[in-house]
This record gives sequence, structure tokens and C-alpha cells, in this order.
Amino acid sequence: MGNGTETRPMIEAEGLVKHYGQTRALAGIDFAVPAGTILGLLGPNGAGKSTAVRILTTLALPDAGRATVAGIDVVKHPGEVRRYFGLAAQDATLDPLLTGRQNLMIVGELSGMRRAVSRTRAAELLTQFDLLDAADRVSKGYSGGMRRRLDLAASLMTRPPVLFLDEPTTGLDPTGRQMVWDAIRELLRDGVTILLTTQYLEEADALANRIVVVDHGTVIAEGTPHELKEASRSAHVEVTLAAPHADAEGAIAPLVVGRVHASDDGRRLSAGVDATSGLATALVRQLDAAGVLVDNIEVRRPSLDDVFLALTGGRIADDGADRDDDGSRPRGRADDHEVREVRS
Repeated sequence: MGNGTETRPMIEAEGLVKHYGQTRALAGIDFAVPAGTILGLLGPNGAGKSTAVRILTTLALPDAGRATVAGIDVVKHPGEVRRYFGLAAQDATLDPLLTGRQNLMIVGELSGMRRAVSRTRAAELLTQFDLLDAADRVSKGYSGGMRRRLDLAASLMTRPPVLFLDEPTTGLDPTGRQMVWDAIRELLRDGVTILLTTQYLEEADALANRIVVVDHGTVIAEGTPHELKEASRSAHVEVTLAAPHADAEGAIAPLVVGRVHASDDGRRLSAGVDATSGLATALVRQLDAAGVLVDNIEVRRPSLDDVFLALTGGRIADDGADRDDDGSRPRGRADDHEVREVRS
């Protein structure tokens, strides 16, 4: 790859624009991923995440802009750039009529590996992803989680310096998700550059060096997880009532910032706060004066979930259109919050 890869971005998008018919998927998106780091690409369904990955992995052409992987233009030199990356897309692309071992070995051999090397590498990955016992079973009989892990293993067959992971743990149970997280951390220690899209905000918080938040095909925020949380306007307070009370929202309104959110059953109230010192005591006094009984008060710094919902207006799907970037049905939702807004 030549000299200077330590400072040159290994993945770069500059002004990417993409339309699917009348639908604008990307509207001039920019981001860069330095070598040996993980960038988390976050956004509601339909925000443009998967479209950006498709362009960077030569599966779609941009209408405008430029994209490079390992310094190579993905439009001008698609064949060359494919040598440098692995891709685990949202949907598994392996042959269901082949065994897990055969699927991995074919990927290796098509990439130029000698058969013996391919067999050894396949065995390593089957062990790493806890698939060795099922290695010689036809993969159409695998569970959804097993197929997802096999697809991830296939993306790592050639030990690529760049890896694109498009929602890599969707559909996995907690054990399978942790297994993938451990593998990603090991890849990072080995110097692999990773672009990660995910619907699990705790996943981006745990793994990503930097996060780019995308909405309506544009970048609306960028920074480390810590920077994004620190830039959030306020901390957060949640009050659990012993029983719903009509005066509870009004009692806490003078001590919080903006709107008070109430759960459907009326027992949980939450809101932003600018100052936390002495807040719990003040809330108890206010609520007690209003005759409201309190079970619990929790004050916490903003989480990545709070930042995400604030940045995207609390939306999960794009303007109610429950679709992915290209109009297809989405695989999942970033979060679910059963709350209603109450104006203070």
C-alpha cells in the first residue's frame, strides 16, 4: 500500500451523493477513517448508512462525490480496491447448499489462497466463531445467528486491512454478539481499519473510536463517544413515582430543562437537567409539597442513546417511512421508547 498509510485515511468519503429514483439516500456525505481505527456510522433507518457502505465496497455507484479505500478510488479502480477489504453485509451471501467449511474455503480460494492455506484459515475462523462442531454441516441448516457468524468469518478469510461491517450483530443473541465484539477488538489490535454500521447504540459506544451520525443523507454530528456525550446540553433525570399523580409533571418542571416525558403508565417521568448538585433533594421537596410519593430518583450523564435521539429528533424511521436507504424494508429499529411528551 506504500508509505504514509499511518496518516492517510484508509476509508474516505467526500461529497457522496446518491439517489434511488426520487429518493435521496445521500446528500453530500463526508467522513474519513484513519488507519487502525473503528468508525461507527449511526443513523435512523433510511438515513444513508447502508448506501454509503455499498458505494465504498463498489456495490453501487455514486451520483457525485468521491470515495477511496486504501487510497484507491472505488469508481475508477473497483477491481483493485476489492483486494483490500472484507465485507459482512446485512444479509448473508454464502451458499446454503455448502457446508460452513466449504463456504469459507471457496472464499479463500477465489481470493487466490492455496487450498491448504485456505483449509487452515477456515479452521481458525470456525474455531474463533464457535462453529467448528457444525463445520461439515450444510449451512442451510444453521440458525440465523450461526449463518451471521459464518458470514463474518468469510469476510475475514483473507485477513483484509479494511473491513466493512454492516450491522454485524443484528439477530445474534448476547453470547453471539459478545463473540463478535471480541473478534472486532482483536482485529483492531492487529491494525485493521473498520467501518461499522449498527442499530445497537451500546455497540458503537463500546467499539468505535469515533462516531458519525447521519440523518437524511447528511452528517449531523461527529466525534468520539465521549465528545458526543459531553456536547449534549444536559444530564438526565428519571423519577419513578409510587403511583401516577396529575401534579407530578408540574411539580418537577421548574427544576428541569425543556419538556417532561412520561411513560404510558404515568409512573416514570424523565427530563434533561443543567445542574445535578442537590437536584435529587430539591425534586423530593417539590414532589412532597405537591403530595406526590416517590419510589426512586436517578440522575445520570447523557448516554449515546440520549445523544442519538436528541440529534435525530427522536425518530427511528425516516419521516414515518419504515424503509432502508434504497426503499427496502429495514432489518430492525435502533431503539424503542414507549413515552409520551408532556409540555411543561
